[in-house]
Amino acid sequence: MDEFKFDINKAKPNDDCVFKGSKYRITVLTERLVRLEYNENGIFENSPTEIVWYRNLPKPDFSVTENNKILNIKTKYFELSYVKDKKFTGSKLSPSSNLKITLNNTNKVWYYGHPEVRNFGTSTFSLDEHNKKNGLYSLDGFATIDDSKSNIILEDGSFKKREYKGIDIYVFLYNKDFFYCLNDYFSITGYPPLIPRYALGNWWDKKESYSEVETAHLIKKFEDNNIPISLFVLNNWQVGNNFEFSNFYKDQVSLINYIHSQKIKVALTIDDPYVFKPESSAFSKLETHLIKDEHGNIPFNVYDAKVMDVFLKVLINPLNQLGIDLYSINTFNKKDLDRLTILKHYLYYNTPNSKRALISSRNSLVASHRYPILYSGKTEVSWDTLKKLPSFNMSSTNFGVSFTSSDVGGTTGGIEDNELFIRFIELATFSPILRLGSDGGKYYKREPWKWSLKPREIATTYLNLRHSLIPYLYTEAYKYFKYGKPLIEPLYYSYPDIYDSIYKNEYLFGSTFLVCPITEKKDYIMNRVIHKIYIPSGTWYGFFTGKQYKGNKKYTSFYRDHQYPVFVKAGAIIPLDSEPSNDTSTPKKLEIQVFPGANNTYSIYEDDGETNNYLKGDYLITNIEFVYDKDRYKLTILPVSGKVGVIPSKRDYKIRFKNTKVTSQINTFVASNQIKNEFYKDDTDLVIEVKDIPTNEQFTVICSGQDLEVEASRIINDDITEIISDLPIKTVVKQRIDNIMFSSELTLKKKRIEIRKLANGKDYIERKYIQLLLKLLEYIYEV
Repeated sequence: MDEFKFDINKAKPNDDCVFKGSKYRITVLTERLVRLEYNENGIFENSPTEIVWYRNLPKPDFSVTENNKILNIKTKYFELSYVKDKKFTGSKLSPSSNLKITLNNTNKVWYYGHPEVRNFGTSTFSLDEHNKKNGLYSLDGFATIDDSKSNIILEDGSFKKREYKGIDIYVFLYNKDFFYCLNDYFSITGYPPLIPRYALGNWWDKKESYSEVETAHLIKKFEDNNIPISLFVLNNWQVGNNFEFSNFYKDQVSLINYIHSQKIKVALTIDDPYVFKPESSAFSKLETHLIKDEHGNIPFNVYDAKVMDVFLKVLINPLNQLGIDLYSINTFNKKDLDRLTILKHYLYYNTPNSKRALISSRNSLVASHRYPILYSGKTEVSWDTLKKLPSFNMSSTNFGVSFTSSDVGGTTGGIEDNELFIRFIELATFSPILRLGSDGGKYYKREPWKWSLKPREIATTYLNLRHSLIPYLYTEAYKYFKYGKPLIEPLYYSYPDIYDSIYKNEYLFGSTFLVCPITEKKDYIMNRVIHKIYIPSGTWYGFFTGKQYKGNKKYTSFYRDHQYPVFVKAGAIIPLDSEPSNDTSTPKKLEIQVFPGANNTYSIYEDDGETNNYLKGDYLITNIEFVYDKDRYKLTILPVSGKVGVIPSKRDYKIRFKNTKVTSQINTFVASNQIKNEFYKDDTDLVIEVKDIPTNEQFTVICSGQDLEVEASRIINDDITEIISDLPIKTVVKQRIDNIMFSSELTLKKKRIEIRKLANGKDYIERKYIQLLLKLLEYIYEV
């Protein structure tokens, strides 16, 4: 199995960084990372492990002082002290610890066995168990990975259990530089792969037994309802028994070709079979190659290179030839994660060379970012599941995983509810992977057209938005692959105090968006969710509303079902696909949304989205520059740089300047030549359209006029006015309420009294509305 061979020399440590005694070996890997090994027999591991693949890193800056008894190593970040050849021990209370590491410029000391109670945790095997295992992010500024029990990888790529007992741990000592810590982690485990472009669209993964005709009918329903999907997951493989498509599929080639013809990729769900029995149709294909056990079965031993070789060549490669694009590994046995790690490793690296690999599975807790889509497992249809999702996604980042996936709406049980489904869809739109999935059955409604008009329209809008965002999402995925920059960044990285607050679910989504998830039911009297948000420093705008928010402030906001709290930085540049569809390849028509308030640049990354040719340099970068002045906007799309042919030679652009007045002074240029354009007002936005712009030439838009930006500061009084307007009470009474609520003469106490009086008299207002108005009054005075 040549495709699995390892260059084991990359796993051997740099000799210049190794300090070794008869029972210990200490390796300085970076200024922030040290490997600590102890073995009574002096046996140390140079092979790659299932966690750590690379140890032969460039020598970092450090100094060493030692004598016959003590070893001291000092870097910019830490100072290590060790009593040579003594068993690793340590204690917070004992100054005579055999091994301790002090974090420079702090009073923090790591010692062997440190409980790391300030570690923020990470996602584990399933959603319900997330945050129970230590991750890399800690307020202490250090974290560890214990590699003592992990399997080793041999030169031929097979896995083997360790033969000796000892200590093998990696200590990350980064203080407040967590992103350096992530880069150190990726340096020894491997950087995240660049996922295929289609993976960022809408997945269909309902565990339903569709026939071939039903599959075609379902895809047609998506088309008729103007809802794009990019991946169709087939769950009809009788895995573990037959290892082949269900009898529903009479012509597998025809089925897959049809799905592909609709510009949709095909995934297949498989189980870990553990054993092949004689009644399995796969058995006859394997028995001539593999040895049976005493029961006449063929054990599926993932540690046996021959078994895995036969498994891949006899059962999996024919599926690859059929055109399967992704394997979704379905496993329920959390007690045997080693098998899951090995199985997904083989399946991932068995991908044909011409195709970019992709695997979806539960978390095996071993360098999960490499495989690279983490599935939360079966979840309950409930608000409780929705409440856990932001934490699950963010805590995955704490161990370097960006691409988390969970079934939108929940997988099983519970009650199908309009509002719950809407909030799942909205959160998933601004999550790494959007998977429309559930158990089978007609009463699990993941098909948006099965809902009533309102949730159907909202779901359709957001699912189209998701596909529109692919140019942005793919660029951010590239940054994750290239620089280790996570797609989801918990806001508590920059503001640790919010971790235990009501704002703990907020996160940055790529370099531009701030998402403040809604996970609570709405107030049914006002027909809105009351949602408290924290806006970090700087100036931000509501992505949907364009309302301006001053940063480093807390706000109380109110959201109807179709509204969601997503914000972008001043000066944000967001590339969108103007015509979202099943086809997720590089679009000919782009919409560039530009928010006022600051200068900015953004670089769009594009390649063919499917192959590994980008590793050979077959990709393009399009740099966009925005120069902001209150009386003049200048947007420049520079000529593409990179290999031609990856994107269309000409593009249509829709430039949307948010919160911008219409002005007659609009000039557009290709190079230095002025060209015609069409412009119009769309609500508070100025939209400029041009066609057939050569991508290898510079395109410039200049808008001039006095005070171009439309004033759109967020004012809570406007929100309150809208709520009052929607209440089912007499219009004349609404005016009386308005006069009371917004009076500059009445005190808060007097306003409360006047509101309560409305419960009596000829214009009687129900008590539930009185209570609501009193609550709204409090929100006004919070500001």
